[in-house]
Amino acid sequence: MKLIILLFMITLSLGTWGQSNLTVVAVGEAEVEKDLIGFVTPKLDALNAQQATQMKELIEILKSDFDFYRNLFIVEDKTIKKVSESKAKFVAEFEILKESDGFYLESVLKNIPGKVEVIKDKRKILFQDIRPFSHALADTFYRSLTGKKSIFESKIVFVSDRTSTKGKVRKELYIMDFDGKRKQKLTSLNSMIISPALSQDNKKILYSLIEDRKKKNSSGVGYQNIKNLNLHLLDLETKKTKVISNELGINSGAIFNKTGESIYLTLSRQKNADIYKMNLKTGAKRKITNHFAEDVDPHINSDESLMTFLSGRPGKAMIYTLDPSSVEKNVKRISFVGRFNAAPRFNPKGTEIVFSSWVDDRFDIYRINSDGRNLVRLTKNFGSNEEPWYSPDGEFIVFTSQRVISRKKATQDVYIMNREGEIIRKITEGYGKIYTPRWSN
Repeated sequence: MKLIILLFMITLSLGTWGQSNLTVVAVGEAEVEKDLIGFVTPKLDALNAQQATQMKELIEILKSDFDFYRNLFIVEDKTIKKVSESKAKFVAEFEILKESDGFYLESVLKNIPGKVEVIKDKRKILFQDIRPFSHALADTFYRSLTGKKSIFESKIVFVSDRTSTKGKVRKELYIMDFDGKRKQKLTSLNSMIISPALSQDNKKILYSLIEDRKKKNSSGVGYQNIKNLNLHLLDLETKKTKVISNELGINSGAIFNKTGESIYLTLSRQKNADIYKMNLKTGAKRKITNHFAEDVDPHINSDESLMTFLSGRPGKAMIYTLDPSSVEKNVKRISFVGRFNAAPRFNPKGTEIVFSSWVDDRFDIYRINSDGRNLVRLTKNFGSNEEPWYSPDGEFIVFTSQRVISRKKATQDVYIMNREGEIIRKITEGYGKIYTPRWSN
């Protein structure tokens, strides 16, 4: 069920590393020329069979990682045993060194035409953790070429229903590498988790959980059991959870501010839903929106000068912005597309907002400037696409896409596209229906 519909229904029921070596060419607007990059397979004679396999996997991971940045690089896909076999501008070659405390990998990334050594790196090989080892090395190469951090060591948090049974739908919290590998289950609550959000330091996760609670009858005599949407916090280091807000009604759609000292969340308080700011230490809450329509699903830019949120003010859910420094300050509607919208999210710089809109009997993803200009449709004729979220460098968008297989079966998996709408890769399959992917910071 779509998040905005769920929330409205619940409301009713509850009442610089170096300079860039990339060539820039001017063709109309400035464009970046794609550079060919290759990776030489190291000699594996000193390794046993398992270690040799892992080193071959390292090369494939490096290729796979750089393929995400296909607007900058073309990856030389063929197997290269020595530099002279490569036609690439940038070539990385490796030497495996055996030392007293284990094996080390010495890497040299070269600019071949310029005969320049871009970077030389030496690190102990972590065979047991070859994937994170490879992603870290890929990030080192990427930084040396662009002066920017890559997405290679980032994570994606998501919700999946894969543990559901015929009698009960369960949605648990998971985390995986940005490329969909090394999935890890974070909760076993046998309930319905929605709307996760990571702290800026990636050490804590907010999520909402549908739980039973007692509500006093309107007569004032006795209690009734009801479903309540409570807000929890999971500490990824200690694995401990605690309830952050459990007022009657909705406690959901929460996100951290930059310092992690406060959160923004949606509360209904048995009435219509509004957005609040809450201090995590004191519990003090300050109202941000104050309207008879439903206001839900806030997201904030990095300096907290602008908030985007979903509102039913025009009679249907649409995207708005405001200044969260006080109540109802500088409220502005910025979306006018589709029957209704969902899930507005800022890019890291706060200059763009990506969201989904119900158009042509399905959800598609759009991008718009935070001032409401330059609307761009990013998906079309590609299933029903929802819950977009920017990568930490702002170059990519993770989202879910639902594909109808038959009248009784549909799949919902996670995809990554670049900010222009080019689908880079499907990163999950056969892991249940997946919801609300959130990229780490």
